[in-house]
Amino acid sequence: MKLSEIKKHLATAEAVDFKLPGGTYVPAHFHVTEVGFVTKHFIDCGGTERFEKSVNFQLWDANDTEHRLKPQKLAKIIALSEDRLGMGDLEIEVEYQSDTIGKYGLHYNGRDFLLIPKHTACLASEACGAPPAEQKVLSGALQTADPNECKPGGGCC
Repeated sequence: MKLSEIKKHLATAEAVDFKLPGGTYVPAHFHVTEVGFVTKHFIDCGGTERFEKSVNFQLWDANDTEHRLKPQKLAKIIALSEDRLGMGDLEIEVEYQSDTIGKYGLHYNGRDFLLIPKHTACLASEACGAPPAEQKVLSGALQTADPNECKPGGGCC
């Protein structure tokens, strides 16, 4: 989900509820402890330089069980973040604490915001020989900069 989409949903939502992949909900007293603009600059296993940009929401539940984040309040936090951080209409990634910090994509079903599991993937399977059948869906928009060649058996992955 892009930032413009969550803003549209918040304008008509009655509540902000995040549903985890297993069907349970993030406790209703959660906080959005940060809204960030994240840039990841990296080189894949095929030697291609890449950039990934996203908006990051961090959810946290504390002991203040009476706390409830209203849709209008989250919309104000997003507007302030857009103004100060200069982030564009990017995909949202949500962080939430489970056994470790989990990273999720975000969807909306008309009532709840759904936390969608993210998966790793080889981005250079055509260059380094990773079998396509083992590929998983990559979340987030990637931009490729100056692609480099890598040959199977060449030790690049």
